[in-house]
Amino acid sequence: MYFDKILIANRGEIAVRLIRACHELGIAAVAVYSEADRAALHVRLADEAYPIGPAAATQSYLSVERIIAAAQRSGAQAVHPGYGFLSERAHFARACAAAGLVFIGPPPEAIELMGSKIAAKHLAEQAGVPTAPGYMGDDQSPARLRAEARRVGLPLLIKASAGGGGKGMRVVRSLAELEPALEGAQREARAAFGDDAVFLERLIERPRHVEIQVLADAHGACVHLFERECSIQRRHQKIVEESPSLALSPGLRAEMGAAAVRLAQAAGYRNAGTLEFMLDAHGRYYFLEMNTRLQVEHPVTEAVAGVDLVQLQIAIAAGAPLPFTQADLSLRGHAIEVRIYAEDSVTFLPATGHVALFAPPAGPGIRNDAGLTSGDEVTINYDPILAKLIVAAPTRAAAVERLRCALAEYAVLGVTTNLPLLRAIVAHPAFAAGDTTTDFLADAGLPYAEDVTSVIPADVLIAAAIGDMLATSADARSVGADPWRAGAWRATGAAQPQRYRAGAHEHVVYVTRGSDRWRAYVAGADRELRVLASGSAELVLEHAGQIERFMLAHSGAETLIAWRGTSYALTRVAGLSVDTLGPRGHGPRGHASLEAPMPGTVIKLLAEEGQLVEAQQPLLVLEAMKMEHVVVAPYNGVVQKLCYRPGDLVAKGAVLAELDAGEAE
Repeated sequence: MYFDKILIANRGEIAVRLIRACHELGIAAVAVYSEADRAALHVRLADEAYPIGPAAATQSYLSVERIIAAAQRSGAQAVHPGYGFLSERAHFARACAAAGLVFIGPPPEAIELMGSKIAAKHLAEQAGVPTAPGYMGDDQSPARLRAEARRVGLPLLIKASAGGGGKGMRVVRSLAELEPALEGAQREARAAFGDDAVFLERLIERPRHVEIQVLADAHGACVHLFERECSIQRRHQKIVEESPSLALSPGLRAEMGAAAVRLAQAAGYRNAGTLEFMLDAHGRYYFLEMNTRLQVEHPVTEAVAGVDLVQLQIAIAAGAPLPFTQADLSLRGHAIEVRIYAEDSVTFLPATGHVALFAPPAGPGIRNDAGLTSGDEVTINYDPILAKLIVAAPTRAAAVERLRCALAEYAVLGVTTNLPLLRAIVAHPAFAAGDTTTDFLADAGLPYAEDVTSVIPADVLIAAAIGDMLATSADARSVGADPWRAGAWRATGAAQPQRYRAGAHEHVVYVTRGSDRWRAYVAGADRELRVLASGSAELVLEHAGQIERFMLAHSGAETLIAWRGTSYALTRVAGLSVDTLGPRGHGPRGHASLEAPMPGTVIKLLAEEGQLVEAQQPLLVLEAMKMEHVVVAPYNGVVQKLCYRPGDLVAKGAVLAELDAGEAE
């Protein structure tokens, strides 16, 4: 069988990755898109694109009927699901087959079997693959789960049987935490996977998370492509992945690889899949689950094994045998991947907004898998992953240094990202030493908040002023231009004051332009500079023999700058004195208006109006991107008002509740 057209049933960076793989094979790629993705990068790159419904994933990317209809309309012979959405839904694989379409993935029976973590663990035990102690029974009654939790012992991990990605997962360290943890895990699992079944597992303290990539064809061959270590996680979701793992000896690597192949064959598996394990400090490993799809972190394996997993997936789906045996495969160098998310680096809450600038690094040994470009919008409708940065080098030390340099160059302006956290991880001595357990962030004292408002470096303020003046003067010279900044700079030789606000602070920069030099003064810094390069997004300045590169963008009244790995947002101020702006008020003493930290849906109220509450007591539960976020009281007080009810949609910054401490004192 040969494919000349494949439909990509996904979006974002993985859709872009799949489209490019198709094009490299000479296969036409068909995209599908929701109303929110009409102008998305994957739509622009595809040979054809078809609308499949509203922004809500349940009415578009999760609609089997609409995707099948688009595939039939396009004349595609096969469908690649990518990861997420319908990629691990057996009924979608069956629907493809019923429509005469080849599903590029495993058989629906294998998806069904391994998609149930409970059934997968039973199969692992039968195949002689170690599993952690736990409860995987069909009886999901609260009484049985409580009894089994006591039997398994603490600390305990509650996990959704039907899914992964950290959804439906809770850690329980005391019996008092058990009841709310069970309720929350089941509720989140039901919302994310349509199935609230959970299983209990004894929590292995300070483990490493190691997974094995497997490939199986339709002719009985199955191989492993070594491991990826994915120990560094936030909210039980991976953010750093690498291969090989420093924790595996050659013998242990071969043993775990053989166990993965054995389990995949027992499941009747075909195509690409990943088996995940926990590895304790003594080298004992325990099977966790199997992901019956391509993984987010597959580029790490591609780098060290010298293969293209997507092209191999397509070939296997077309009936081709594996082009190599286990003996043909070997590890080559070291690779590390980091995931760039639109989220706060401290709270991990998702972020949305207009991407004013997206400028990933480039160079030898650097790969970028991205699903967006400058000018795109990041919405609340989908997973907040924006891109992946992958580096490869002959040794781990060289790969870490390459990653550090690449992250310092990475610029995303207009949307909050986790880049500060990733840079802090890579700079940490424990990461350099390879001491990476699932407790890495806590052990390293991460995340921490970057202060990018109270102290703005003089270099940043000067670059903003020069960049703005260059942009404004260029606009003023354009016929019919509508300059975005009032008071366009004029080359009069007089110092031009440029005012900016960052947080509660205002800064004034005085800039004069000479024939080939610039003079800038701000807060005691008096500098003579040369502009070596300037473009739509780049500004290179030289001062006293030192050259600095800045990335700039504009969003409304803000000048956005990336410099030395940190992003700054400066609000341009016109006609205000430096003394007129002070710290903003915080309302009456003892009164708090609790604002939504991100847009989402109120799913549960945990307090009532008039109720006396204690500090850190949960008040309500907000859901965004299928993850729950609990809003708590900042101090002891009385709930004066609950502004929303379950089911209500709220915007970021919306007042959710009002709390008064006066009556509690």
